[in-house]
Amino acid sequence: MHSIVIFASGRGSNAAAIIEYFKTTGKAKVALIVSNKPGAGVIGIAEQEHIPFVIIDKNTLAEVLLVEQLKEYRPSLLVLAGFLWKIPESLIQAFPGRIINIHPALLPAYGGKGMYGHNVHNAVLGAKDTESGITIHYVNEAYDDGNIILQARCAVNTGDTPDTLADRIHKLEHYYYPRAIEFLLGE
Repeated sequence: MHSIVIFASGRGSNAAAIIEYFKTTGKAKVALIVSNKPGAGVIGIAEQEHIPFVIIDKNTLAEVLLVEQLKEYRPSLLVLAGFLWKIPESLIQAFPGRIINIHPALLPAYGGKGMYGHNVHNAVLGAKDTESGITIHYVNEAYDDGNIILQARCAVNTGDTPDTLADRIHKLEHYYYPRAIEFLLGE
């Protein structure tokens, strides 16, 4: 069975969707959750699901010790699910081609530092775009710059707010992210 490590900073809705999906398919399991926020909702999910977790800070993220700790779990993939820090080169080199991220827009539009959550949705609405969506991509040394694995689109409706757009984006994320992970893991 494949092992997945999830990195998350927030409430953990994508982590929960991934955990639930693989509980039903049995093709992988979330072996560890890494967060940079002790009070993040994803920690509560980890506790509820009896998944080990580790809290890191900016210094820990770049340390060899974290790489060694992650290697103990033999992850097929490191999955960023709302993790807001840039991944250091040490992790990218330790897990080449095995770190993926999900972004709440159609990259390359609305990517880069500071472009997450409602910041993205506000930018999409401000530009009067007629569609938005999600991008699942590999992680490299630059924000939101890795090769695209999958994009899924949704309409931006007249009268949308950041919250209503976010609701549609979350539905896309929760459906496509676990399935993209499953596809990448293969048999």
